[in-house]
Amino acid sequence: MAHINSTRVSFQHKTLFEFEKGFDHESKMSWFQENWTTAFTYCALYVVVIFAGQEYMKTRPRFNLKIPLTIWSTSLAIFSWFGAVRLWADFVYFVQTYGWKASMCDPIFYKGVVGFWSWLFVLSKLPELGDTIFIILRKQKLIFLHWYHHITVLLYAWYSYACYVAPARYFVLMNFTVHAIMYTYYALKASKCVRIPPWVNICITSLQLIQMLVGCVVNGYAYLFRKRGEWCSTTDSNLQVSFMMYFSYLVLFAHFFYIAYVDKKKAGSSSAFACKSSLDRRISNGEVSKKEQ
Repeated sequence: MAHINSTRVSFQHKTLFEFEKGFDHESKMSWFQENWTTAFTYCALYVVVIFAGQEYMKTRPRFNLKIPLTIWSTSLAIFSWFGAVRLWADFVYFVQTYGWKASMCDPIFYKGVVGFWSWLFVLSKLPELGDTIFIILRKQKLIFLHWYHHITVLLYAWYSYACYVAPARYFVLMNFTVHAIMYTYYALKASKCVRIPPWVNICITSLQLIQMLVGCVVNGYAYLFRKRGEWCSTTDSNLQVSFMMYFSYLVLFAHFFYIAYVDKKKAGSSSAFACKSSLDRRISNGEVSKKEQ
């Protein structure tokens, strides 16, 4: 099994929870090296549940699930905020102390407090598949991007954790951050306790696009470091898989952004213009009364 050979140190958190102490990253690495392929089994079952669930709900009324969905989203939001705060503190310290290249190429973040949260992050990709159950039971539209993203993230996270992939620091950090904001939004929306303006949706999708773009850039830099003969804890095959995954996300999220926000806005504007043109034409023909005008 590979080991972390680094003289660098991670950020020393002043406050430690009991469950964060004494994290044994090597035993976790060993488990994933031996068992990461089970992710394929989980993904296969996930696909079966998707299609069987949609077929089951075809002739049945939708479930409301307001309280369960609020609890579910709130739990994932709290988990994501904890992970994001822990990793951001370490990331800022690490970049300031050792530089950007070290943040992309040193796998030290697999150890200690950040190692514990990175391990939980990888495990969390399995229960997060439960998001789809709520969509199916509430008879909402299930788009390809949603389940493709869930499957590929689970497979990549479980595969990469077993390999000390250093650029994964950005993968974990960005995903924790976006999910913290996204699940907070989902929790508030499900609870219906506040009215959320439409621009929040746009901001979240924009953050997801930025996340995918940064992922492509980080993989590009790691590839260049290795091509120049410089040390970077990853493999060419992992970089290829990671880049293809991030690029596919970038394309799919960009398409979703266009359809959901740009094209819909155009359609709305065109509809409004058509109505106004029709009204102007009726006025000019004397078909509209003063009261209608």
